[in-house]
Amino acid sequence: MQSRIQGTTMPVLEVLLQPGESVFSEAGELSWMTQSIQMTTHTQFGGGGGFFGVIKRVAGGGSLFMTEYRAQGAVGEIAFATKVPGHILPIEVGGGQEFMIHRHGFLCATDQVQIGVGFQQSLGAGIFGGDGFLLQKVSGYGTAWIELSGEVIIKDLQPGETLRVHPGHVGAFSGSISFQIQMVPGIKNMIFGGDGLFLASLTGPGRVWLQTLPISRLAHQILEYAPGERRSGNVQSGVVGGIVGSIFDGMNRG
Repeated sequence: MQSRIQGTTMPVLEVLLQPGESVFSEAGELSWMTQSIQMTTHTQFGGGGGFFGVIKRVAGGGSLFMTEYRAQGAVGEIAFATKVPGHILPIEVGGGQEFMIHRHGFLCATDQVQIGVGFQQSLGAGIFGGDGFLLQKVSGYGTAWIELSGEVIIKDLQPGETLRVHPGHVGAFSGSISFQIQMVPGIKNMIFGGDGLFLASLTGPGRVWLQTLPISRLAHQILEYAPGERRSGNVQSGVVGGIVGSIFDGMNRG
């Protein structure tokens, strides 16, 4: 099996499969493939756990179906492109090494890699500007390719070293990282900051991959130019929070 990543701001992964070799992805990720590639879509691939494993994956926001792409009788090529501007990164899984990736980060993997829910928590909603937070766990053995949006910043954390990150900027991190969700410090920051109520706290040792363009932030920016009424409570809360915060700042300066 050989692979190459082509492109710059909107890259594509091309995987060259020898006869009998295969990769899998969530349903709907295919970009193009050659004639010798055979597709098989089913529910219990790359996640394990039988029926309950499938239910857990779906409840966590994952796809019900997985698609396997296998080369039959001849060498074949399969391609997966990014959905937003960003990067495609290969990660090697095995020997007890596992990774946590953001909810939209899994692109495809070799057939012995397992995908499951690694972390799930509701972060509030409505006027507080919160959002659900989900991490997928990549384990097993083989190679997985992940998709991170925007530029990718790598941080290697020493034992006990902590990095606090806006949840949307968490792209991936090694399984040795200790992870938890914490409240944003300060009542004024929480209510008027417009950045939500929570931060992700990551403590080393291990490697963290940060993404500079969270999909939710990109969607909010696009929504600013959409005609008609803005229906996103998060966007409205951010705008209201910014206005009220500015009023308070002006009063304080006065």
